Amino acid sequence: MAHTTPTSPRPFKVLGVQQIAIGGTDKQRMKTLWVDMFGLTQTGTFQSERENVDEDILAMGQGAYKVEVDIMQPMDIEKKPAVHATPLNHIGLWIDNLPVAVEWLTAQGVRFAPGGIRKGAAGYDICFLHPKSNEQFPIAGEGVLIELVQAPEEVIAALG
Repeated sequence: MAHTTPTSPRPFKVLGVQQIAIGGTDKQRMKTLWVDMFGLTQTGTFQSERENVDEDILAMGQGAYKVEVDIMQPMDIEKKPAVHATPLNHIGLWIDNLPVAVEWLTAQGVRFAPGGIRKGAAGYDICFLHPKSNEQFPIAGEGVLIELVQAPEEVIAALG
């Protein structure tokens, strides 16, 4: 696909990496690496039967520079979504104005996954770019699931 020139100026900024989500069949094995070996701190947990996920939320860095590392395993290995099927499940990007970004990106032909903007596991508003494009929306993550995350004021101030 050819490079697409936006039809209007971009009305938002990508500020930085908010999270990296890693999937596997055994969260404890991932925890051994990320917590015991690398020294990340666990800041929370999240479980959702609808999303078929049991995840531990870890953190490195602090303040606006904190990056979340989510280690995830499926609640039921036979069900979808299969959070373990792609070991690097998704990356999350801080966005300074999520509703404006979604509206503009959609108008440019970017495909979003179903679900729209909603509260994410860490409490921020989120949505996902679809990993695959289609005829109606020719721009997507090219195989990568990308989460857009509304940055809180302190992150916007520090990284904006």
